[in-house]
Amino acid sequence: MKKIILFLTTAVLLTSCNKDKYTISGTAKGFENGKTVVLETQDDKGMLIAVDTVKIENGKFEIKGKITEPAFHTLQIEGAQAKVPFILENGDIAIVINKDTIQKSKVSGTYNNDEYVKFNDEITKIQKPLMDFQTLNMQKMQMAQQAKDTATINALMKQYTQIQTEIGATSKTKYVDYANTHPKSFISALIIQGMSSDPTVDSKKIETMYNTLDEALKNSKPGKAIKTKLAELKTPSVSSASGTPAAPVAK
Repeated sequence: MKKIILFLTTAVLLTSCNKDKYTISGTAKGFENGKTVVLETQDDKGMLIAVDTVKIENGKFEIKGKITEPAFHTLQIEGAQAKVPFILENGDIAIVINKDTIQKSKVSGTYNNDEYVKFNDEITKIQKPLMDFQTLNMQKMQMAQQAKDTATINALMKQYTQIQTEIGATSKTKYVDYANTHPKSFISALIIQGMSSDPTVDSKKIETMYNTLDEALKNSKPGKAIKTKLAELKTPSVSSASGTPAAPVAK
């Protein structure tokens, strides 16, 4: 009995520790020993900065550390032509690098990364008709441009625009539905933050969506940005406050 209690206590302690730090366990088969893996993020000016650097050994690498809240990061493998995006958060994150197609690398292990992968897959499916149209009509468009066949060019552009508009509307609905049904997801906070910057969106809708977010997300960087934006929207403009009429809008 004492051994069982000791085992359970140890398991709880290990679980608690994992919540206070992150461990990125990477698999990078095909890359030479000694190749560098750089963990990167963006600073306040949008510039990429290195957070940590490790070496690949026998097709594997590991990065450990702590972070106060979830945030998008990337992994840059020495010699690779693209980066691997993921959400860095405390917990055990597994990343399998696809050397031939970096974009097909797999990220898993924590709630936000699992949600990010699923969300991306769903958005990719929504956008597939547009990608298919481009693939099927690329050669036709090139031939029409060479022949200066404006009728064909205009017809293709009209079809492309129609598909693009439909997909845009479907994608927007997907984003809103996701944010409304995933109050604990970091993706939801980013979606609402993006919506708050759209002058055509009803601020009451943004506030309602924001209020459903988990408290931890409200206190995150995007959560605070949403709160600040809502406060700005509720604050009367200087001209209104002073009684000065706003300039007429040209029609």
